[in-house]
Amino acid sequence: MTSTERLDRVLVLELVRVTEAAALAASRTVGLGDEKKADQVAVEAMRAALNALPIDGTVVIGEGERDKAPMLFIGEKVGTGEGPKIDIALDPLEGTRITAKGGSNALAVVAIAAEGHLLNAPDTYMEKIAIGSGYKKGLIDLDKEPAENVRNLAAAKGVSPGEITACILDRPRHDEIMRQLREIGCRVELISDGDVAGAMRTALPDNNVDIYIGTGGAPEGVLAAAALQCFGGQFQARLVFQNDDEKDRAHRLGITDLDKKYDIDDLARGDVIFAATGVTDGALLKGVRKSRFGGLSTQTLVLRSASHTIRWVETDHILA
Repeated sequence: MTSTERLDRVLVLELVRVTEAAALAASRTVGLGDEKKADQVAVEAMRAALNALPIDGTVVIGEGERDKAPMLFIGEKVGTGEGPKIDIALDPLEGTRITAKGGSNALAVVAIAAEGHLLNAPDTYMEKIAIGSGYKKGLIDLDKEPAENVRNLAAAKGVSPGEITACILDRPRHDEIMRQLREIGCRVELISDGDVAGAMRTALPDNNVDIYIGTGGAPEGVLAAAALQCFGGQFQARLVFQNDDEKDRAHRLGITDLDKKYDIDDLARGDVIFAATGVTDGALLKGVRKSRFGGLSTQTLVLRSASHTIRWVETDHILA
């Protein structure tokens, strides 16, 4: 069996078990007000599930560098050690604050690709812009004003800017972006957290989000790019550094051009597999809920760029 067959026949659905395990663990902490506990149990469950996979995996997007996180740190090896060499980007609980407060849109997320095919990004901020599929390449550009990007998108869709909805993280740093967009009539949907889901929604036609703009975490940016690569969407990004320590971390990861504008292929390329399981109900996925069989039910979205497949997996977990 070749490594390509193994990625196709084994890892696509095995990845579902990884995100399901993290989501199920995190669901037990929803609304308890303990962010640290929520993240800890999700990390532990995801790590155990990853270590059962027949891969020689390396975490390139994780919880931090080795000295900053006890588990699933950047550079950590996971899997059985036998099988294809795999790069892994993950967020065991995207939305720890959401989970602790019992809010919406918390996810457990993993993306994998062949070794060297995911950007090994530092845990810094990242400017991002994203749209879904079906548009000419280069329609959006991080170096253009937000209003110009929205006008170009509206023209491509054959609508007015007033019929475009932009998803933006609700942060003071985005006040100018919101002012520009509202000035041209663009609708703005603010989210408190969860910008992986926010960017992904641009690729889903029934989600009423046309463009994602703003600055968020770089790890989340790579995960969102991996998902949009599978959807055929567009994504651009640039790392944002707040101090010399963050720049040093980037250099240690092999990043020399600190001002580089990354296209989607720079962030995630080749045969990319992406999986996300809902922890709490959201615009993208249903959260963990009671099953009709007496256990718990999960909903997972699984994407693969090579086969251009989108799978919605509903699972009933019958608890002993």
